[in-house]
Amino acid sequence: MTTEEVGGAAERAEAVADPYDRTAMLAEVLAELRRADKRLPSKYHYDAVGSDLFERITQLDEYYLTRVERDLLRRWIPEWVEELGPKGLVELGPGSADKTRILLEEMVRHTPGPLYVPVDVSGDFLHVVADRLDAEYDDLTVRPAVADMTRDLTFGVELPDPSWIALLGSTLGNFEPGEAVRLLRRISRRLHPGDRFLLGADLRPGPGKSRERLELAYNDPAGVTEEFSRNLLRVLNRELGADFDLGAFRYVSVYDDEHGRIETYQEALRDQVVHFPDGSTVGLSAGERIRTEISAKYDRPTIEGLFRQANLAIEHWAEDDDGFYAIVLGRPVECAASARAGPG
Repeated sequence: MTTEEVGGAAERAEAVADPYDRTAMLAEVLAELRRADKRLPSKYHYDAVGSDLFERITQLDEYYLTRVERDLLRRWIPEWVEELGPKGLVELGPGSADKTRILLEEMVRHTPGPLYVPVDVSGDFLHVVADRLDAEYDDLTVRPAVADMTRDLTFGVELPDPSWIALLGSTLGNFEPGEAVRLLRRISRRLHPGDRFLLGADLRPGPGKSRERLELAYNDPAGVTEEFSRNLLRVLNRELGADFDLGAFRYVSVYDDEHGRIETYQEALRDQVVHFPDGSTVGLSAGERIRTEISAKYDRPTIEGLFRQANLAIEHWAEDDDGFYAIVLGRPVECAASARAGPG
């Protein structure tokens, strides 16, 4: 990270809140760990270290999702942008915004001075990315927003008409079905009639995609995905003062046919008790698992069903020849005139 990037991130950070409300975070974490089927919120993977690890994952040969999604964006985005002429783009969870450049380059080519609003819970990483894009594109306005998409969609800036909201990287798959619908409804309420929603969706196993190939994407031989999962415990130790023993767990990631999703766990290697500074404790038995992430996989009928519940409709659907992945452009079916001014 250069001095200029650090300075730019610090300057931007003065205007945003710390994304970790530690009182709420502790309550949420303890509630999830006290379930019979212990869980942890996957959003806490993404501190600066976790965001960097995820970027490394996207570059692995085994992790096809990013590569295939990028190819689909290159093939279809020029046509869709030319057809619909978006002047603004909000991206939820942009990461390094590498794939986003495909959209931004087309928008800059077709529209003078488009607006880009990257939204992420990891403020430090987000602002460095925003500064890089500011330097890279002269004719682009970048307004980063540090926010938790699971709680609100407040962007802090007025969006031009028309605008798109993008959720790429199969991020929707990290949510339970009901949570996914609620997120899609929040997105739908922010859309005006000319706006669109761009979704990246990993597809279920089929004739061209085996279960084994899918599981390999989450079990890379180099162990980067394992380290990404372990980082969640590290975040909780740092932010909440917990005392998870990172060496007392093993990484498990398997495809669940019944639910159509990858499920990722930290499995206790021995009986243990995790302590928190407020005096709370959580006990685990050897072999007991904490679910740290789900990655739901989709087909077109499933996406259509989720969209229908959120007042969205599929306008364009494009997938690769082998049926690994799809990008979907949705339009709002019902719109509130004051949606952008209201709460997320």
